[in-house]
Amino acid sequence: MAMKLTMIARVTDGLLLAEGLDNIKDSHVFYKQAKDLFNNLSRGQNKPSRMSLETGPNTFHYIIEGRVCYLTMCNSAYPSKFAFRYLEELKNEFERLNGDGIHTAARPYAFLNFDKFIQKTKKLYQDTRTLHNISMLNDEVSEVYQTMKRNVLQVLVVGDNMDKLSEKTNCLVSETRAYAKKGRDLNRQALLREWAPAAVIVLGVVFLLFWLQTKIY
Repeated sequence: MAMKLTMIARVTDGLLLAEGLDNIKDSHVFYKQAKDLFNNLSRGQNKPSRMSLETGPNTFHYIIEGRVCYLTMCNSAYPSKFAFRYLEELKNEFERLNGDGIHTAARPYAFLNFDKFIQKTKKLYQDTRTLHNISMLNDEVSEVYQTMKRNVLQVLVVGDNMDKLSEKTNCLVSETRAYAKKGRDLNRQALLREWAPAAVIVLGVVFLLFWLQTKIY
């Protein structure tokens, strides 16, 4: 089975809203990892809007939209493009059916009936050789997925070197500004070298004419 687990949770508090009910080996391990991820997201940690997380022979893929996280776990060999298209379809239908109640839901699995749509959609994406997936693979519409790929254990560890990344970014910005200023200075110097001789000649002629005028009058 290519796609093994699907879960939908509210990002603000990690509340599980719906899931695809699948019987898979070691499911309790994967469920715990998924719930830990939701809890981290609810605390504002490691929260890019689209990500792939490797865990052994499997990979978690998730997208975040409207403060809701749509997550699935697949075999690592399963194309990530299909996984994200699958999640996009779930997102669109989930928002259409339950958009008004997402942020007011007070109990876990408030939208458990959504499992029917999850199972129906999953069948379309299980076999990458189907015409449905082949047509998506040949789609020429430009799509830019800024997908970060990290090991799931790294994502679940608190304190992810974000300060260092921010510091390096600030340094890069400062260096860029310094190079830009240096470039402007070099351009001014080049203009001075190019036009300075002509300016000296013009000033000399003006001075000479002024001197001759004073002598004549």
